[in-house]
Amino acid sequence: MEEKQLVRLAQEGRQDAFEELVRKFQPKVFSMALSFTRNREAADDLAQEVFLKAYLALPRFHGKSGFGTWLYRISVNHIKDHLRKKGRAKEVSLDDVREITFSDKEQAERAECERETEARRTLVQRFVEALPEKYRVILTLRDVQGLPYEDISRVLKLSPGTVDSRLHRARRMLRTRLAPHLAGLGGTHELSQG
Repeated sequence: MEEKQLVRLAQEGRQDAFEELVRKFQPKVFSMALSFTRNREAADDLAQEVFLKAYLALPRFHGKSGFGTWLYRISVNHIKDHLRKKGRAKEVSLDDVREITFSDKEQAERAECERETEARRTLVQRFVEALPEKYRVILTLRDVQGLPYEDISRVLKLSPGTVDSRLHRARRMLRTRLAPHLAGLGGTHELSQG
């Protein structure tokens, strides 16, 4: 069934239609929440809250933008509100901590490689979180969520030119701040991309 038809049926009270929309968009909403919170439980809670908000606001959706764009706008605003309330405290789940056993040289080398990769990922995440909000949101929507420029433009209610210039500025700021740190972690080749 087409998205517009699902939205219309959901607005008419068809629970199965809304459930289908949730199934379609839940992975993206969850992924977006996870990229900001870095906590699976918090991301799951946020995704559920986003869909509850969307369900309650569904009568006010008039289709001026795509349902996905409208839902991402709700997601971004809800996640930003959550982070403001939490004071952007870093959340870490015990599920994210992996148990590593060293039985031989190969496994030890692989574990070392994983630690370096995780160190780079953590460093990049820390620097992304330190960016001003307008740049952090743009980077997350484009580079983490993979949204096209047009959708980002609609979600954030910005002109495509503004989206492009902010994304360029955000990436440049991130590269500049990360370069000295990633050089020690063997990751400078990644900075030349994009």
